[in-house]
Amino acid sequence: MRATDLPEVRALRLFSSMQDQHFDALMEVSYLQTFPPQLELIAEGDLADFLYIVVEGSVELYARSNGRESTMGLVRPVGTFILAAVLKDAVYLMSARTAQRSKILLIPSQNIRQAFQKDAEFARAIVQDLASCYRGVVKEYKDLKLRTAVERLANRLLRYHKDQGANGSLQLPHDKRTLASVLGMTPENLSRAFNTLKPYGVEVDGSTIRLADLKSMETLAKPNPLIDDRTT
Repeated sequence: MRATDLPEVRALRLFSSMQDQHFDALMEVSYLQTFPPQLELIAEGDLADFLYIVVEGSVELYARSNGRESTMGLVRPVGTFILAAVLKDAVYLMSARTAQRSKILLIPSQNIRQAFQKDAEFARAIVQDLASCYRGVVKEYKDLKLRTAVERLANRLLRYHKDQGANGSLQLPHDKRTLASVLGMTPENLSRAFNTLKPYGVEVDGSTIRLADLKSMETLAKPNPLIDDRTT
């Protein structure tokens, strides 16, 4: 499959209003590749040479310092990383590896910057995308600073529950080690947090979570649209 045959990429807000000739020019220099699980794609500190778009699978963004490692986020179809470094012609502040077998589109950074200069609608879409990313970071920071570990887990489960149809049960979208890291917890603290949620109707069976008492969970979690609502 050629990059030009990917309608889901064209539909991305980043490219949806881009002039056809500029979009086609980007796709002509792009590479569509399939990568196996647990393959490192970029390393923090390296210069940003490509913009990456996840077409299939998922990618884990993570960082290391002083012998510690933490998951910073997960990118699923159709999502991009890491746009800010590409625009600034700067080094990556995070590393990335495939969380599962993934199909990824790679667009050379210099071509993204050229299109930014030439296409005003593309430039506006980039500003909107970066603004959304910034607001997302603020929400994650508020989640970490203003909530206990149990409250963070409860709100995350409620978010997954809503995303998956709100039918009383949910599937964790990643393993518990990754979930703990995303929530700023150790695996041991995550296990204790799940135990704390048992009286609130949370039943755990591997990666399947049943929420038997949503009212109690919401009373405990106190969801806040200025943290939990992706549309704010």
